[in-house]
Amino acid sequence: MLPAMLALLMQAGPNPSAGAIPAIPPELQELRRRQNTELSVETKTPDRLQQCLARAELDSVAATTEASSRLGKARGLDRAYELHCIGYAQAILGRWTDAAGNFIAARDLAAGKDPAYSARLGAIAANALLSAGNNIEALTVLEQAANDAAAADFGPLIAEIELDRARALVATGQSEAAAASLAKARQLAPGSSRAWLLSATLARRDDDLVAAQSFIEQASLLDPSNPDIGLEAGVIAVLSGNDDAARRSWQSVVTLAPGTTQAQTAKGYLEQLTQ
Repeated sequence: MLPAMLALLMQAGPNPSAGAIPAIPPELQELRRRQNTELSVETKTPDRLQQCLARAELDSVAATTEASSRLGKARGLDRAYELHCIGYAQAILGRWTDAAGNFIAARDLAAGKDPAYSARLGAIAANALLSAGNNIEALTVLEQAANDAAAADFGPLIAEIELDRARALVATGQSEAAAASLAKARQLAPGSSRAWLLSATLARRDDDLVAAQSFIEQASLLDPSNPDIGLEAGVIAVLSGNDDAARRSWQSVVTLAPGTTQAQTAKGYLEQLTQ
C-alpha cells in the first residue's frame, strides 16, 4: 500500500484539475450545465435570452455592454433577462461575486411573475457564490431558492439545490447536514449519477467506505463512462485495500476519456500504485 498516496486521497480525493489548466474552468462548466439542462427547458427560456447567452459565450465584454444598454429601457421580466445575461457574461470572465449580484437582482424581478424562473435564478446565483467561495451567503440564497422551487413545484431544481447545499455545508464543516441534503437529493432524483457520486465522495471522506462503495456502484450503473465516477471508484477501492479494483477503475478512465484532465490524474494514480 502507499501511505503518502492514501493520506492525500483521504484528505482531498481526486482533483482532475491538478497539474493542468483546463480549457474551461470547472466552475464555468457547472454553470453552463445549469444553463443547458432540462432546467432551462422547464422554465421556457425565451429566445432573446438564449441569444444573449450565446453572445456572451462568443464575446463576454460585448454582451455585457449590449445587455447593459438595453437594461435602461427594459421592464419586468425583460429587465430580469438582461441582468441574467450580464451575470452570465461576468461569470465567464471569472467575476463570480458580480455575477451572483446580477442573478439575485434578476431573481427578485422575476419573483411573482415567473416563480420557476425566479427559483432557477436563485440556484444559479448560489452556484456563482459557491464558485466565489462565499459559502455562507450561498446557503442563505439556496434556502430561498428551495422555497421558491417548492412553490413552483419544480422538482428537478429542488434536487439540484440540495446538491449545492451539500457542497456549501461540506465547505463549512457541516458534514452531517451535508449527508442529509445528499440523501434528499437521491430521493428526489434517483437517476442523478451526480447525487450518488457526491454521496460516495462524502462517505469516503467520512471514513464510511462501505457506504461509499454502495453509492459509487450506483453512480457507475447510471453513468458507466463518467471519468469522475471512475476516479472516485478507484480512490474508494485503494482505500479499501483493493488495489486491483482501483487499477481497473483508473485504467477505464484512461481508456474511455483519453486526453482529459481526469485521464491525466488516473495515469498519475496508476504510476503511484506500481511504486
